[in-house]
Amino acid sequence: MNSFTQGLTFASLQQAFPMLLPLLVWVFFWKGLALWHAARRGEGWWFIALLVLNTVGIFEIIYLFFIAKRKPSNLFTKN
Repeated sequence: MNSFTQGLTFASLQQAFPMLLPLLVWVFFWKGLALWHAARRGEGWWFIALLVLNTVGIFEIIYLFFIAKRKPSNLFTKN
């Protein structure tokens, strides 16, 4: 075994899970919201870019607030 696989054990994964869970919730929240808005606006290229690129929510937040020009108060409306 090399040094990378020796350090990757079930115990280390078990310790990392509580830190990864909030990150996963954060990423899925922003990605889902951005994908929903891109689909509603008929922006196919943005939808594909948002679906493929993984930036821990940064690209999705930029899309929502600067490209789609959404305000925090109307993130969950259809308009």
